[in-house]
Amino acid sequence: MLDWDDLRLFLSVARDGSFVASGRRLGLNHTTLARRLTALEHSLGTRLFDRSPRGVQPTRAGSELLDHAERIEAEVMAAGRSLAGQEQQVSGTVRLATPEAFGTFFVAPRVHLFAARHPGIELELVPESRTVSLSKREADVAIGLHRPDQGRLRAARLVDYRIGLYASQDLLARTGPVATVADLRDRPFISYIEEMIDLPELRNLDRSLAQRCVFRSSSVAAQMAAVVSGLGFGLLHCFAVTPEMRLVRVLASEVEVIRSYWMIYHADLAQVPRIRAVADFLTEQVRARGTQF
Repeated sequence: MLDWDDLRLFLSVARDGSFVASGRRLGLNHTTLARRLTALEHSLGTRLFDRSPRGVQPTRAGSELLDHAERIEAEVMAAGRSLAGQEQQVSGTVRLATPEAFGTFFVAPRVHLFAARHPGIELELVPESRTVSLSKREADVAIGLHRPDQGRLRAARLVDYRIGLYASQDLLARTGPVATVADLRDRPFISYIEEMIDLPELRNLDRSLAQRCVFRSSSVAAQMAAVVSGLGFGLLHCFAVTPEMRLVRVLASEVEVIRSYWMIYHADLAQVPRIRAVADFLTEQVRARGTQF
């Protein structure tokens, strides 16, 4: 018979990926925590975690138990709210994985609004270009560039966004105005490292424009900083550009890529209050931004 307290400890370690981190958060000695979960593995007759110097990762059996445990957790929390006759403060940790531009330039500046509304939720933001595995619990919620076609995942189109060509006012003053694509010949460009571009249409546009590249980076934030400094022209996310940057969009009708962001989370987490809080907040903030993407 499974004990809820054991499942609670199991959930904590699975989410933190470390006995030490979970022990610190739960106020338990990490060796005691490891001993409790080893006893759980023995009682179930299967290994729940792969252990390594870098931490722990759920095994296939562990992932299956994690699905069940999260459903039980959601039911326990719902029962508590129902018996109390009122909504209690939502709490817990939510790890949000996003593309770098969305996480850095859209989510991070709005975290203070989320924290004011949900002070009991600790939001962990992972703004990286790599794809994370929700099935392996590398994140609780992900903002992706593609709709997933496999796994027990829920996905909804969050927003369409635009990428355009920008230059600083100082650079245009030095090099002259740009009226046609031909005017870009021999202008300095800031670009991606080609083999690290994940979007074919962006790669093709980059190749057609960046004839004289003076700087390349896999980081969108680094490219943005270089464009703002006046080093060269660059393809930037339109929602990330602010008036304070003194940037000018160039050839808006000729140079544009339109893509979509998808909000994705595991089906078993759909009704977990802290997950819903993050999903609802992101949807609200995107809608408030309107057509400025």
